[in-house]
Amino acid sequence: MREKLKVKVTAPQYSFVSGVTFAQVDAWYDHTRRDLKMDIIYPEDKTKKYPCVVWICGGAWIRMDRSAHAAYLSELARSGFVVASVEYRTSNEGCFPIQLEDVKAGIRYLRALSDRYNIDTERFGVMGESAGGYLAAMAALADDPVFDVGAFTEFSSKVQAACPWYPPADVTAFQYPSPVEAAVSMESLLLGKNVMLNQEEALKICPVSFVTKDAPPFLIIHGDNDHTVPFAQGETLHDKLEEAGADVKLLVLEGADHADMPFFQEEIWQRIIGFFKEKLGEK
Repeated sequence: MREKLKVKVTAPQYSFVSGVTFAQVDAWYDHTRRDLKMDIIYPEDKTKKYPCVVWICGGAWIRMDRSAHAAYLSELARSGFVVASVEYRTSNEGCFPIQLEDVKAGIRYLRALSDRYNIDTERFGVMGESAGGYLAAMAALADDPVFDVGAFTEFSSKVQAACPWYPPADVTAFQYPSPVEAAVSMESLLLGKNVMLNQEEALKICPVSFVTKDAPPFLIIHGDNDHTVPFAQGETLHDKLEEAGADVKLLVLEGADHADMPFFQEEIWQRIIGFFKEKLGEK
């Protein structure tokens, strides 16, 4: 049996490039250097420029794997985006702000190489889960040039839309049974000090402290049964942004726990795709 088709080409071919070095940072007590890498999914299409969404993996700031959600990110890319998943240094390598510096370095790199990957430099979004949601929010809100270090500082690290999932937005609101237990919390490792005993300093590294009316559009996604990052954290960030007059929506997943299966259903990814298409649409 034979079948002959005349296929109409309506979409570009997408390529996946793994392990692209975007920065070098100090390592092993500043005696050595190591590469920071990203994965990039991009359209082989030189006829137009595409919006770019930067993904940031979670893991309590102590673990991360840039390729963990490649299957889902591929679906996002094939909806009309360049998608890049960036590596960042974890809290055992150093405390804040190195994690944010690394994310911003990745964004600057993508702008610098925009022609190579067919990226529209005016249309950048950022998305991440948990600790990555925190970094996505910070990348969108923390515009102080002090966080832009390393190469390609002539390029901007600003983004035009943000979609944090279950983000720690105000670590000073986390409850600990005692200062001893607070000292070994993931938040204290990020700060480099006991969060419970250094509330003022801890608040200064929280997304809620960087909210202004000039914030880019936000879609916050959080389950109302989250046992790791309380749902109140997402609510707090939403309310702060709304009070400031920013464009923000909190999508509440009923009954969903932290990193739960509802976040990986087609319905949610279509909401995410719709958000980025709306906010990063053609200029």
